[in-house]
Amino acid sequence: MPFKSTQPDIPLPTDVTIWDWLFDSPSSSLKKHPSSALRGYSNGITGERINYAQVQEATTYLSTALVKRYGLKEGEAVALFSPNNIWYPVAMLGTLRAGGVVSGASPAYNIEEMTYALNKAGARFLMTVPASMDVAAAAAKSAGIPKERVFLLEGELEGFTAMQTLLDIGRSYAENGQIPSFKIPEGKESKDVCAFLSFSSGTTGLPKAVMIAHQNVIAQVLQVQMITPPNLQKILAVLPVFHITGLVHALHLPISINAEVYMLPAFTMKDLLDTVVKHQLRELLLVPPILIRLVRDPLVDKYDLSCLRRFSTGAAPLSEEILHLLKKKFPQTEFKQEKYDYRYGHTVGTICASTEIKVIDLYGNELGLNQPGEILTRGPQITMGYLNNPKATAETFDKDGWLHTGDQGIIDEEGMLTITDRIKELIKVKGIVEDAAVMSVPDDYTGERPKAYVVPKDEFEGSQEFGQELIKYVQERKSRTKWITELEFVGIIPKSASGKILRRMLRDQAKADKSTKLKDDVKEKAKL
Repeated sequence: MPFKSTQPDIPLPTDVTIWDWLFDSPSSSLKKHPSSALRGYSNGITGERINYAQVQEATTYLSTALVKRYGLKEGEAVALFSPNNIWYPVAMLGTLRAGGVVSGASPAYNIEEMTYALNKAGARFLMTVPASMDVAAAAAKSAGIPKERVFLLEGELEGFTAMQTLLDIGRSYAENGQIPSFKIPEGKESKDVCAFLSFSSGTTGLPKAVMIAHQNVIAQVLQVQMITPPNLQKILAVLPVFHITGLVHALHLPISINAEVYMLPAFTMKDLLDTVVKHQLRELLLVPPILIRLVRDPLVDKYDLSCLRRFSTGAAPLSEEILHLLKKKFPQTEFKQEKYDYRYGHTVGTICASTEIKVIDLYGNELGLNQPGEILTRGPQITMGYLNNPKATAETFDKDGWLHTGDQGIIDEEGMLTITDRIKELIKVKGIVEDAAVMSVPDDYTGERPKAYVVPKDEFEGSQEFGQELIKYVQERKSRTKWITELEFVGIIPKSASGKILRRMLRDQAKADKSTKLKDDVKEKAKL
């Protein structure tokens, strides 16, 4: 039998859109609080702010402008290419209100990557910021998006329409001229209508566009609410909001629980610490590299962080050493999961509400407690599949609704899920490389960094020049966060019978081998 959540099922609506649920349903925080008590989105650096009543008004005007002036149709994609700022959620929710699909893109994308994202999503509109306009304009031109449909979320640039102008256009239609909010079509449920396209990391090929339904986001917000303390009133948005974690925790959850969001456009340790102290934040949702910086960076010791009560994390493993140091440095804090205890910090946590999990072996047989196998999960937060990629969808989402995560893990007697390995880690390159694998290695600054182990073809020896050529090849074609910072030539990539990379053996083999090891000569660290 599948493992089930011990929490009660969430009260999930099945016939409502995200915008209507947040702003116009009985559960809306705007219905429960007077306008003067509504919180909102704030720029953590400049203090610029918009409360949730203003967000509702602005998204109404924006949706009207996009539909009536620019011809946005239901189901069409609007790409958002921007760092965190308070107008990002306005663009997002305005698009959803009009029935459009939001396609989030990393602000670190280069022209090639952004062009691919626009074409893959079939985007007809693009919204960005002045600092990203060179990449945005070139990518839009390559993808066939005319200049008049490339907008600015903030600031001004000659020749481009800014957010404030779009709001003025929508406002000009007056109250009776605003378009009605998009509704779920008759015969469908909210799980059948795509709201977001979120791109995979592209570690096993070109990035795939994941279709996220209206129901998926609503379900995830309700699930997170169940393990969120009622006194959480301030949220730091330092993680990128185009990513699913930021999308849920920084853009949707805060409206639902009426919490203030402090957005940081880019991560610096000083900005993070200044914001925590200035606003006396109690909880921080951070990725492991930033948590590592919190316990190692001497700048942290110059701040009084006694206001902190809780940390939470995801996206990558966090070592027992860092958990110990975090608890020692911040003894007043706890680690956010259902059990709120540091001793569970290395685990994923318990199964969230309305969700079930199976652990299976290589032959598809279900396993029991403490038996490692592939993790499968099923619940209302599980996405619709990959856009225009039925083969990949069928490989990942089976006919019974189970998502095959590709992660190996176990569930223990306390119901805690622990990830022990990754099943699909092989990278194969045709041409001059026979075989390759990219894995993480420790880094004092970022926590982890990517290292490539490469088996060259017979006619290509593992020379310094060849290695630097491979490193340069990646740097010229991918954004900085994807650059290979170290490369090592090896004779073979050790794999199990099922094709899984044996990482420990590979590292041990590489240590003993007298193979060529190279590091890039880039002095500037990749930004988080």
